[in-house]
Amino acid sequence: MLRANLLTLFIALVWLANGLFAKVLNLVPRHTEIVASILGEAYARPLTILIGCSEMAMAIWIWLDRQRRPTAVLQMAIILTMNTLESLLVPDLLLWGYFNPVFAVLFCGLIWYHGFRVKELYEPA
Repeated sequence: MLRANLLTLFIALVWLANGLFAKVLNLVPRHTEIVASILGEAYARPLTILIGCSEMAMAIWIWLDRQRRPTAVLQMAIILTMNTLESLLVPDLLLWGYFNPVFAVLFCGLIWYHGFRVKELYEPA
């Protein structure tokens, strides 16, 4: 059960850090630049804050550990969609450039494992 709890905490913290620190507190201004490049400069900051708040809500939902499988599917869809769009539209603003999708797929693999395999290992037969 400890493995499941640590994995839940880790995944939730990734969403929280990206939402709160990178976007809401603007400690990584590159995120606002990405939003500005894709959606326009006029509302880039408010939209970035909204995205960050959504990521913080996702972190809380993950930590509550409800509906793990649908939550995993939603997370993977968001991550893959976001990274595909960013890789196509603004690869120069990404932390790892064209390698960003590699890390996104690896993180999605961890989310899949957490959502679809970990709990099965600890449930009684």
